[in-house]
Amino acid sequence: MSKPDLRGMATPDLVALFAKVTVDQDDALLGNQIARFNRLFGVMAEIADELKSRDGDQRTALLSLFEYPNMQVRLQAAKLTLAVAPVEARRQLEAIASSKWFPQAGDAGMCLSFLDDGTFKPK
Repeated sequence: MSKPDLRGMATPDLVALFAKVTVDQDDALLGNQIARFNRLFGVMAEIADELKSRDGDQRTALLSLFEYPNMQVRLQAAKLTLAVAPVEARRQLEAIASSKWFPQAGDAGMCLSFLDDGTFKPK
């Protein structure tokens, strides 16, 4: 995958790319491909940073992924929208944690725990 020009992409295209990258993360996670997962995580973070840098913090566009069929997409979208839509993002994390769909349920549960004890502060 060549490095896309994130700055030149429209917000809906960034959201679509975010979904693709996080589906690929899920595949890497399930295949125990740690290096691939880490690379994809970096791409996901770059997309989130680009959305954050746009007028009005466009990470709110990731809320549209809360109904996405892939649990990894929903998890990452929820974690990355905690700063801009805390109530909706927390609700999504609670639903994922309650789903018992592992490993995402465990990740969501830990995120909630870290939020509650102050270890994690969304920005």
